[in-house]
Amino acid sequence: MKYCIPISLLCLLLCSCNQLTERLDGFAVHGIDISHHQVEVDWDTIATQKIDFAFVKATEGRDFKDNCFTQNWQELKRVNIKRGAYHFFHPNLSAQQQADNFIRTVEMDFGDLPPVLDFEVTNNIAKAEILEQLQTWLDLIETHYKIRPIIYTNQKLYFKYLLNNFKDYPIWMARYNTIEPNMLSEKDWSFWQYGNKGTVKGIDGFVDLNVFNGNLIDLENMSLSPETAISNIMVGNR
Repeated sequence: MKYCIPISLLCLLLCSCNQLTERLDGFAVHGIDISHHQVEVDWDTIATQKIDFAFVKATEGRDFKDNCFTQNWQELKRVNIKRGAYHFFHPNLSAQQQADNFIRTVEMDFGDLPPVLDFEVTNNIAKAEILEQLQTWLDLIETHYKIRPIIYTNQKLYFKYLLNNFKDYPIWMARYNTIEPNMLSEKDWSFWQYGNKGTVKGIDGFVDLNVFNGNLIDLENMSLSPETAISNIMVGNR
């Protein structure tokens, strides 16, 4: 059976898919996340805007390193924007080797945001194995950096794999909407990526826009510090 879609409706759908992401009001702390896809970034220009933090891609899989990471990482520190690094995780690859890749690449300083495990592919692996692989990476990274990592994911994967698991980890949720993510639990999101078609002076093209669920003091309190490192050592990372 063939269906005819009115041209007006088709145009509306196409426009909605390409709609620019407007900056959300009502949040005190705003940020972006980038990778090599943004190519050249003018961090001096970005620092003049209300951008409080930025996550940058560091690694993926067992041996990929983002070729813009080192420059972005250094520039973020120079312009004094709170920085965090993320690893794009593949559950079908060794979690140990993926953790080693991230550790070889990312040197953290006090004041940096926790490392991020970017979980957005399953590689057709069984749920139990995915959860085991995720936990292994998280444990290895926490042991090395002495701070509990953040988990980035979308709502679909969160509900299927993370809900009622990893309760002690901050969640960075991708939900492209003006309505906040629904966690379906007492746990709340820490970061919310609410759109991927944002525009920021200093970046050619689109960039992901994010907000933090708190104020600047809360953001500072979740960052790496001598106190958090000592605390994690004393409790054995658990």
